[in-house]
Amino acid sequence: MTLFKITGLVLIALPVAFNVLFFMLGKSYEYPAILRKPTDHILSKFLEGGRRLALLWYAFALTALLAAPMALLVYAVFAEQFPLLAVISAIVGVLSGLLQAMGLLRWPLLVPVLARQYQAADATPAQRDAIGVVFNAFHQYVGVVVGEHLGFIFTGAWTILVSIMMFTTPVFGAIMGIFGIISALGVMAGLLEPAGWKPAGAINAISYILWSLWLIAAGILLLVA
Repeated sequence: MTLFKITGLVLIALPVAFNVLFFMLGKSYEYPAILRKPTDHILSKFLEGGRRLALLWYAFALTALLAAPMALLVYAVFAEQFPLLAVISAIVGVLSGLLQAMGLLRWPLLVPVLARQYQAADATPAQRDAIGVVFNAFHQYVGVVVGEHLGFIFTGAWTILVSIMMFTTPVFGAIMGIFGIISALGVMAGLLEPAGWKPAGAINAISYILWSLWLIAAGILLLVA
């Protein structure tokens, strides 16, 4: 298969898998609304989900991690025409995948241990308080700072770089470039949520859907090129 076809299939399959798993987590774990709930509710609900929920989180984290090889494939598509921009986009894209995977992997690898200890029959109030402190520290730093904040920055930056290269590429054109930049700016709007701008969360969520559609459209264009 040609580079275009392989890249096209990945650009279609990855966002589809991401959104299917996102929907499944929303149905079984109230995600992403549960992220803003009290610690007791988050850990209790996680324990109720059992192994199936942990596997869902692991699969979801893998879709973020697979953004790294996807970025390398996209680099190869543009490398000849835009050597410098393509290299920069590859570095940014790989970092984006790694950062978001780091944020998500806390759910299948750390949270199950904390949830079991928190819900243990012999756990004292002091022990639960200590577990709550550990959970919230990882939740805020690894989740919000690394996975979300830095993840949004690098995902948005990668999308803008790729969109710039699309503008003058016959396979994609200006419409795809504009579409990508709009979705990137919407994703990066999520950076304003911790600052207290309430619409940021909704804009970010909608923009991730647009971003997924942008990837799928790019994949289709590569397949028919």
